[in-house]
Amino acid sequence: MQNRIWFITGISGGLGKALAEAVMANGNFAVGTFRSRQQAANFTEQNEGKGLGLVMDVTQQEQVRAAFETVQTNFGRLDVLVNNAGFGFAGAVEEASDEEVRAVMEANFFGALEVTRQALPLFRQQKSGHILQISSHGGIKAFPGFGIYNAAKFALEGFSEALAGEVAPLGIRLTIVEPGPFRTGFAAGSFQEAAAKIDDYQATAGLFRERMSAVNGKQEGDPEKAAAAIYYITTVANPPLRLPLGKVPLTTIQAKLDSVQKDLNDWRALAEGTVF
Repeated sequence: MQNRIWFITGISGGLGKALAEAVMANGNFAVGTFRSRQQAANFTEQNEGKGLGLVMDVTQQEQVRAAFETVQTNFGRLDVLVNNAGFGFAGAVEEASDEEVRAVMEANFFGALEVTRQALPLFRQQKSGHILQISSHGGIKAFPGFGIYNAAKFALEGFSEALAGEVAPLGIRLTIVEPGPFRTGFAAGSFQEAAAKIDDYQATAGLFRERMSAVNGKQEGDPEKAAAAIYYITTVANPPLRLPLGKVPLTTIQAKLDSVQKDLNDWRALAEGTVF
């Protein structure tokens, strides 16, 4: 499984950086994207023969297309795509402005969608490839104060689940990665909060904001171990559609499944009574 070409968005830090390092350590080539031209140049220089840094903002369609033209020109193939770029956002649904909502959706949903669509022609031509969508346990279970981010990740998971079925007959695999809290820059740095604060939501969204700030640097997850786990599933014959990472998501996702099952059980008769 060496000498594979990986394309990873957002590798300036956190999970993206750890994954790029794991990819190169295992004899693969990492094409990684940065928003900073200097960071991209430094990455290329420091990893000669093992990595290539590209300047690309996932919200800028022309930059995304240019990046994939570079991959096509330089390598003529792509083995693994990782949609990792994005940012977190906290705030009650009512607190979030239109501009804030659209920014979250552009980075976490539309950006990943565009990157995926640009990679698909190459994967279809090859009849091979593996798409890794870095979602969150918040992409399957929503939390008060995280609703806008949840919406973006739910949307990512929605199209990805459908896409997995569309491309499976073509030899292309897809895995949705659902990390819990990891010690990356997610809860700091690029993490954003709604500018507005409504007192009525202090006991819900307000507490969530405080909790996100308090846990920064104390999260249970090790990015290097997560990177190793993600790398591993690209080497197996039958990778999962979903891969939770950490103990927290195992608990939260199970809670979501239990809640859905309870509603199905409690309201089955009413649901069945609506048919002809």
